Amino acid sequence: MTHAREIRVSAAVILDADDRLLLVRKRGTTAFMQPGGKPEPGEDAAQTLARELDEEIGIRLDPAHLRPLGEYRAHAANEPGFVVVADVFVADIGDAEPVIAAEIEELRWARRSDADDIEIAPLAREYFLR
Repeated sequence: MTHAREIRVSAAVILDADDRLLLVRKRGTTAFMQPGGKPEPGEDAAQTLARELDEEIGIRLDPAHLRPLGEYRAHAANEPGFVVVADVFVADIGDAEPVIAAEIEELRWARRSDADDIEIAPLAREYFLR
C-alpha cells in the first residue's frame, strides 16, 4: 500500500448493546463507513471527530470523552488510488439515537456477516467489524 496519496481522517467506533458497529453511507456513494471525516484547520483528531459526529449523526460528545484506539490505514472506499489514514476513537453514545444529517444518506448497525450483503469501506471491514 503506497502512502504517497493519503487522506487524513478521524473515525468513530460506535457499538450498540448488541455489539453492532454503526456505519454511515454518504450521499452519492455506495460504501458504508464509520462516522467521521477530515479535519478543519486548527483541529486535532478528537476535535475533528466530535464535530463530525455532531454534523453527520446529531451526536454531541466532548472530545475529551473519546477513547483513542490508534492510527489505522486502509484503501479509501470513495477515492480510488488513495489511502485513508485514520485516527480512530471509541465513542460511547450511551442510549442516544444517531440521526441522518449533513451529507449522510443512510445509517445502519452492522455485524461482520453483513459484509456479504452490503459494500463496507476497507477501514471498517478490515479492522472494526466484529
